[in-house]
Parts: sequence; structure tokens; C-alpha cells
Amino acid sequence: MTAAQHLSAVEEQRKPHGYTPGLYCDVKELLERGPLQPPAPEYGQRSDGIGIFYKSATNSLIGDPESGKTFIALTAGADVLFTGGSVLIVDLDHNGAQAIVSRLRAFGVPIDVLIDPLRFRYTEADDPPSMAGVVTDAMSWRPDFVVIDSIGELMPMYGASSNSADDFTRVHSTAIKPFVMAGACVVLIDHQAKGNESRQYGATGTAAKKRAISGALLRVTIDEPFAPGSGGAAEITLVKDRHGGLRAHCSKDREPLVGRFKMTDTEGALNWSIRPPLEGEKPKQSIKVDGATGEQLLEELDKLTPPPTSVRDIKTRCTWGTGKASEAWRLWQEREGVVA
Repeated sequence: MTAAQHLSAVEEQRKPHGYTPGLYCDVKELLERGPLQPPAPEYGQRSDGIGIFYKSATNSLIGDPESGKTFIALTAGADVLFTGGSVLIVDLDHNGAQAIVSRLRAFGVPIDVLIDPLRFRYTEADDPPSMAGVVTDAMSWRPDFVVIDSIGELMPMYGASSNSADDFTRVHSTAIKPFVMAGACVVLIDHQAKGNESRQYGATGTAAKKRAISGALLRVTIDEPFAPGSGGAAEITLVKDRHGGLRAHCSKDREPLVGRFKMTDTEGALNWSIRPPLEGEKPKQSIKVDGATGEQLLEELDKLTPPPTSVRDIKTRCTWGTGKASEAWRLWQEREGVVA
């Protein structure tokens, strides 16, 4: 063995066997930063200082059209801008730059902030190449807060089906996850179907969406219709909390009340707040089928042994009609992450 070969063999022995440092978390460095705490939601704070969205995570607001989802996302974004952060709005739902910017101005965001591309950017990227450009820019810019409105428009832009878990995973990896990897709090806006039976559309896709949530999944339900000159109100309930930081400040219900969002319009100036639940306060239960709330439907399904497997199975075993069974199955799938 030559001297060079001997030196190479010695150096190889000194390396940790089968360990490539760049592929693994440096736990030593992580612990040296100080005491570790589970992630806590920071953005979109309620009036008690508890946030509803997590940074460096995928969060989502789901609900019926005009329930206040976009308003809630924009007010959270306005707070980020007020505190020196940066915001990206990806408007695929065609609200329009005039509508979005005018709302942010009505919230009180200064003009000099909105015209600074290092603080605020708005895009209507309407094809994959445009979206790829926005993603590439974000990797360098690293915005704090990103709103994608909405998933219903993003999926078909990539030729993806809302009913396909594989399609959603592909789109998520391409056009959503990169923002999270850049450190942003990402808020996805998603619409619910209107009818009780049609709400189960895209059940497979729905399960994939829920699994992709690495922060909080929140349901928004209209309380007082939003209208110019008067504002409006909505209740926010918690469907999923990956880290439990928000659920720790809610009741023990399956879908607890997170808070009540209130917006007032005073001569064009918009003010808002998210009031935390009062002691013992429950959601007004946005969905009632044959007089039963979502909680009550799930309680009945929990009594079934073995668990339900389909709408037909629920109809047969619970002797319910199609509408009631369909809504119960949708809620069950959403809660359990069942892939159809």
C-alpha cells in the first residue's frame, strides 16, 4: 500500500460510517439555540394575542363563497405589513388589483409600503410559466406571508383534477410548498361546494389537501353578510391543527370555535378584529341537515361498529336519506383523512 492509499484509508475510517451531514438535521446546532418549544401560530392574531396561522407552514381557509375568507387573509396580511413584514398576494380568483389594493388601503396600509416591491407584491399569474416565475422570485425575496386565492383556480391551471390526490400532491409540490420552504406563512383559500350532496365532491382531493396542511385548517362561516358601508362578520372554526398550538386555546370540541371575525366600515375605513370565544361559547353550526348539526352527525357515526365505509353504508345502517348521509360521510372523511 502506498503512503497516499494509507492516508486515504485512515481518513475514511475517521468519517462517520454512512453519514452525509448535508442530508440530516444538525440536532446539536438546533439544541444550542436554546430551549425548544412546539411551533405556535403567529399571524392573524385574535384580540387576545393568539395567532391563527403558522409561519413556515401551509394553512388554509375553507368556506362557502362570500363567507369572508379573503377578508380574513387580507387583514392578517395587513398586520404583517404594519409590523415591517412582506406580503405576496397570488390572486387566481380574479378579485383584481384594484379591489385588493383598495382594501389594503382601507385597512390603513400606507402607500409607500404598497408601492415597495420588497414589502408587497400582487400577481394574477394565470399559467404555469408565470407561476414558476413568481415561485423563483420568492426563493430570493422570501416573503413572510403568502395568500393563494384560490385552490379552485390553481388546480385547473396545471391541468389537475380536484378529485385526484396525486394531482393535488403534484401541484402542491410545484406551486405551494416552495413558498413554505422559503419560510413563508402560506394561506390557501378554498371553496366548499354548496349542496349537501355536492360537498362530497373531490373527496380524495379533499383528503390530500388536509394531509398537506402543515399549519392550521380553518372553516369560515358567514354570520353577517359583508357589504360596503357596513362590514360584516363570520365565525372561524378549527378543522385541523398540525401542532396543537391553536387548539390549546380553544374548547375540546372536534371542530371548536376559534373566534368571531368582525369587520366594520366607517366612511370607507375598514376596521377588524377576531374575538376569541367566550367561556363555553360554541359555533353556531353552519351546517344542519334534518335538524342535526355536524357534531351530532359525527357522534352517530362514532357509534357504528365497524366504522362507516360509504354514503350507501351510512344510509343503510343509520336509515338516513341521501342528503344527510352524504354530509355525514363528508365530515367523517374530512376528520379522519379518509382517501376514497
